[in-house]
Amino acid sequence: MNLTLKKPSVLPGFGPTLGYTIFYLSLIVLIPLSATFLKSTLFTWDQFWSAVTAPRVLASYRLSFGAALIGALINAFFGLLVAWVLVRYRFPGKRLIDALVDLPFALPTAVAGIALTAVYSTHGWIGSVIEPWGIKVAFTPLGVIVALTFIGLPFVVRTVQPVLEDLEAEAEEAAASLGASRLQTFWKVILPALWPALLTGFSLAFARAIGEYGSVIFIAGNMPMVSEITPLLIITKLEQYDYAGATSIAVVMLVVSFLLLLIINGLQWWSSHRYGR
Repeated sequence: MNLTLKKPSVLPGFGPTLGYTIFYLSLIVLIPLSATFLKSTLFTWDQFWSAVTAPRVLASYRLSFGAALIGALINAFFGLLVAWVLVRYRFPGKRLIDALVDLPFALPTAVAGIALTAVYSTHGWIGSVIEPWGIKVAFTPLGVIVALTFIGLPFVVRTVQPVLEDLEAEAEEAAASLGASRLQTFWKVILPALWPALLTGFSLAFARAIGEYGSVIFIAGNMPMVSEITPLLIITKLEQYDYAGATSIAVVMLVVSFLLLLIINGLQWWSSHRYGR
């Protein structure tokens, strides 16, 4: 009789681990989000629609999602550039620059907001230089974009960097031997391999920027209809004890964020299958 011994698993069986996973996710994610949806039901549909489509609220949507998208796009380009320099070149101070990339992770967001405001205000180091050119950053929507770009950069760099390190130089050498220019090699050989990671970094930076609060409120100026972000508007309504209004706006943010991330994840799935990674 031929008996085969099954190699024991490090973790318990599928049933207990799946049950614990569902319980943990429900406790940390699903139950709080469900409470947000339930709290918004204190409004009737007409009251809900009026709360989430008020002109001030719509202006905050445009700023929050628009600035998050612009910041993520900027980070996708410059994050790729920073990762490329850190992987492909050796230079003095490389380890210091590599450590500085993670600074937005470690720095409290309120401290980042105060620092950015001090630097980009009309009396700051950078603000005082660009103000004569008619460029004002602090207390404008442009300041929101700067803050969201600052906090999103590490997501792109740290996502793209390990993929760049794993790329084989033989593929680039083969492209060069076949007569491809540097631009053609990058566009046809390197970028397709980096595209899934770059898209992942973009989506992470975008998702992080949508809900950012601490680093934005200082540099934005928080002027209604101009530089007021949606998270600040939610906090304002909570301070006014308008819990139903705050949760209604939060529900819209949750639904739109989920749909956008679903689209981005779909693009990630398509790109990974398209390029065989």
